[in-house]
Amino acid sequence: MEGLILVQLRNSGIAQLYQTQNLTLKAGDCVIVEHDRGLDYGTVVLPGHARCCAQDCPKEPPKKIIRMAKESDLKQVQDNIARAKEAFGACEKKILEHKLDMKLVRAEYSFDRSKILFYFTSDGRVDFRNLVKDLAKIFKARIELRQIGVRDEAKLFGGYGSCGRELCCKKFLKDFEPVTIKMAKEEGLPLNPPKISGLCGRLMCCLSYEYETYKLLSKGLPHEGEQVSTPSGKGKVVSINVFKRVVGVELEEGGYLEVSYKEKEHGK
Repeated sequence: MEGLILVQLRNSGIAQLYQTQNLTLKAGDCVIVEHDRGLDYGTVVLPGHARCCAQDCPKEPPKKIIRMAKESDLKQVQDNIARAKEAFGACEKKILEHKLDMKLVRAEYSFDRSKILFYFTSDGRVDFRNLVKDLAKIFKARIELRQIGVRDEAKLFGGYGSCGRELCCKKFLKDFEPVTIKMAKEEGLPLNPPKISGLCGRLMCCLSYEYETYKLLSKGLPHEGEQVSTPSGKGKVVSINVFKRVVGVELEEGGYLEVSYKEKEHGK
């Protein structure tokens, strides 16, 4: 499908495909788009025409980009952000009044102020029907409460990981793949929670999408602790460099040797 472009709605990190309407757009452009029963705003995150792959292809026809955002539109966006802060405070008070076990994370106004979206986290399900009624009376707008996980919370706020780069979830990840401690073991990382956990407190997302590469590069390499035979005698594998395909071997008769499995594969 041609004429589609990826737009990140508001500041939520949610990206959707929109019809470009023959507009010439580039990454970073602010646009006004169709959304639900009104208008909303977003930022272009993928320049040019986005090809619709099977997993991204919407079940319904993509909504349209109405126009490039004007100066007055940008002012309204800033006004909405200020109003959202007030809505956040009002919602927190109502949560306390109703004694609900939930943590409010963020409030967002749609561009036309017809809807307010509240993000929250909770360990279980929350009956917030009365809360929604109270908020609708206060703001005279449609109210949507959306429960998210701690990973989604990190994606909303963003930040920088221990690698010094912007969080993967904020930068480019669309969905959260399962991450297991087995992945950390396979990648030879220390099984120390603070060292392999992200800002969200869960195992780092990068463990998941790097895992297949590690499995491929590790193919044919011995495991740490395994007994191997070398031209200098038998020994035990004490270190592995997956990327260089080199293992360090502690020889039984004393000494240390590095064996290149890349050379071994070529019969050298």
